[in-house]
Amino acid sequence: MLVASSVVADVRVLREATALAGAGHCVHVLGRDVPADGLVEPGVWLWSASGGDGLRGRVSRAPGKRPALRRAVRWLLLPEHRRRTFNQWARRARRVAEEIDFDVVHAHDYTALPLGHGLARDRNVPLVYDAHELWSERHRSGRPTPLGDRWQRARERRLGTRSYVVLTVGEALAGRLHAAYGWRHVAVVRNTFPISDGDQGPLFRPSSLVYAGRLAAGRDLETVAMASMTAGVALRLIGPSDASWVATFNPGRCQVGPPVAPNEVNGLLKASGLALVTLSDAWGNHHVALPNKLFQAVAAGVPVVASDVGELARTVREHGLGVLYRPGDPQSLVAAIEEALARFPDLVCAVRLAQDTLSWSCDSATLLQVYQGLDVRR
Repeated sequence: MLVASSVVADVRVLREATALAGAGHCVHVLGRDVPADGLVEPGVWLWSASGGDGLRGRVSRAPGKRPALRRAVRWLLLPEHRRRTFNQWARRARRVAEEIDFDVVHAHDYTALPLGHGLARDRNVPLVYDAHELWSERHRSGRPTPLGDRWQRARERRLGTRSYVVLTVGEALAGRLHAAYGWRHVAVVRNTFPISDGDQGPLFRPSSLVYAGRLAAGRDLETVAMASMTAGVALRLIGPSDASWVATFNPGRCQVGPPVAPNEVNGLLKASGLALVTLSDAWGNHHVALPNKLFQAVAAGVPVVASDVGELARTVREHGLGVLYRPGDPQSLVAAIEEALARFPDLVCAVRLAQDTLSWSCDSATLLQVYQGLDVRR
């Protein structure tokens, strides 16, 4: 498996790797700047290659007494910084991969696809492309790069077409990939979570709402902050943050905290009673996204207050998982919170009923079925 992240916080990568290891595969996960003390599951080996510093030094040398100028420099250089970082990682990861014996390449997201295609071609083994999002329409900071975007779309189409199978996170995204690229070899493995007998959810009135995810632009957190001034319960935002965005963010009355370990989120959600699953509606990727936060709430047995956007809203409505609000409208969010509090017992029951369908036991079975069909020649 190839992924241009630190792996340890990437729950999709870890779930898939663990499921494959449990089925008897030896899984090597090669990430970017993986911590030395990263968690290793039985049958899963973590490897690391550095992404380097990119253009971080140039941004840090922007005049410190002029924050507006520093932000402008960051906006200008960020796309080039990302390009250099991912290219550096790919070059170093290729050298690391030479030490590993493998008979399948599983590339997570576009950033790992070119490397994955090259390794699969060189070893004459199948390539699995795991598209976590609609890459060409994802939310991005920094200056626009229209020519680079066109080149990436063409490259993703060409290399993804050559893969044995494309995995993705939901039916809506699968449909978009088919429409945009003509791909018919797409299988859906959602970002669901394992559900245990103890995940029955809270039985008491919620004490707060928790957003557990990245604190950055594009998540509609500005609306949450405004709604916190009049909401009848506390709103908590926890997770890793984009420092540049946080520096300009006014949290209102929201309680803002650092991330917690993935295995601690369930307990936090149960103790609070309601989960916030928010997205801006300004980006095409958000209309086909099914965030981890939604399925983690389901696994905890906790209803959601979620943005009325695309596939997220459709899934919440279909299973009765919670209440929707209009993104960008703090009054709509406050009204949704009040409705969720009033309907709380019924919503908890609906979430419990949906757990069998929206669980990792279903999606891991799809993943294993895909691997059983691979044409592997040793």
